[in-house]
Amino acid sequence: MHALRSLTAPLRLRPGHLGSNTWTDSEHTVHYEEDWATENDMRERVASDGFTRLLAVIEASEGLPQVQFNFVTKTRGLDYVAEVRSAAEANDERR
Repeated sequence: MHALRSLTAPLRLRPGHLGSNTWTDSEHTVHYEEDWATENDMRERVASDGFTRLLAVIEASEGLPQVQFNFVTKTRGLDYVAEVRSAAEANDERR
């Protein structure tokens, strides 16, 4: 975990970096997560020397490490809250 955390400090200076987190769950599995504003920001990260160092830490870990990239296809804000509540009120009025 210390090795992973030491790699996150330089990320704060990279454009598009939204945050990163390292934690251990109840089964003692180490998790590492990075959040990026755009796919292009993430692509630049994956192509960087810093990501090569991250891969070296992952490859040196015990067990079978899993690397996963999650993509968000749509983001909404308070308009979603308004839409859901409006629909719920309409359903309540019909009853």
